[in-house]
Amino acid sequence: MIDLSGKSAVVTGGSRGIGRAIVLRLAEQGADITFSYRGNEAAANETVAAVAKMGRRAVAVQGDASDPASADALVKRALDTFGKVDILVNNAGITRDDLIMRMSLDDWRAVLETNLFGAFYTLKAVTRPMLRARAGRIINITSVSGQMGQIGQANYSSAKAALIGLTKAAGRELGSRGITVNAVAPGFVLTELTQSLAEEWKQRIIEQTPLGRFATAEEVANAVAFLASDEASYITGQVLAVDGGMVMM
Repeated sequence: MIDLSGKSAVVTGGSRGIGRAIVLRLAEQGADITFSYRGNEAAANETVAAVAKMGRRAVAVQGDASDPASADALVKRALDTFGKVDILVNNAGITRDDLIMRMSLDDWRAVLETNLFGAFYTLKAVTRPMLRARAGRIINITSVSGQMGQIGQANYSSAKAALIGLTKAAGRELGSRGITVNAVAPGFVLTELTQSLAEEWKQRIIEQTPLGRFATAEEVANAVAFLASDEASYITGQVLAVDGGMVMM
């Protein structure tokens, strides 16, 4: 059984969807959580309350993932509250979909700055405390879009592909100090966003997925919990696909 008792985890974008599922899964396994949210304070408070019901502690910190000062403040809050950071999950992300010929520079820049730069900022912020502790688990949430590309998602696919490169580079750089760095690559997941897809698109996605269905946010969270645990102590620089077989590499 995965045991994260006594661990302190930082999760970016933890108030809704996959991020919320990750927060709850890590708390269920015994971790205390510091998570960021962008604007939905009510959802953040609900997540804090859900963690408290499990007998664990959670702190919600409002911030913008694309702002390096927000990353520093998030990690500082975790250190001030729990004294350490054992686990970092870079989950925060946005989409601004459009075809390349119509994509604005602002939409290109916003997705890269949130999904890629934001992950770098928090990874950089936890590096020093993890190096001092000579231990740590870093998990970046990438996507099948970063592995195979998606029409209308040049910005998102580019950011998620680069996040895989960041995972591997950081894994090599930090491994000698006992810090592992891995990525989880979800396929299409049942969230508020995908529920609104047209039925034609949902059916097309299901047909492209060997397991014949969407993932749940909890299934992604299960993979994160494993990579955050002692059971994954000899795994680093890897991309764990939770995509129903959509991308086989």
